[in-house]
Amino acid sequence: MKKTLLVIALTTLGITALSADPATIIKTKCQACHGPNMEKSALGKSKIVNTLDSAKIKEDLMGYKSGKLNQYGLGATMWGQIKPLSEKDIDELAKYIPTLKK
Repeated sequence: MKKTLLVIALTTLGITALSADPATIIKTKCQACHGPNMEKSALGKSKIVNTLDSAKIKEDLMGYKSGKLNQYGLGATMWGQIKPLSEKDIDELAKYIPTLKK
């Protein structure tokens, strides 16, 4: 619990030296738009992320991280959320998110 709080505090400050577990990243960065299980269409525009395969999720997240992807006009929002994540964080998210399907 202490590590999770530290990671959240550091991430909020833009410090990403410590990688967070995917569930924490989803809680702090994703669930407001995509839902806690990545089951929602963000602002009624995006695909439901937990239905995508790991390769597509990683491709999209890396595109947002580089600032080159702007799907559904949500690029600016996604760029801000993804930019602080490490490639390891993105790899772990890409593997974890498809497991959230219900």
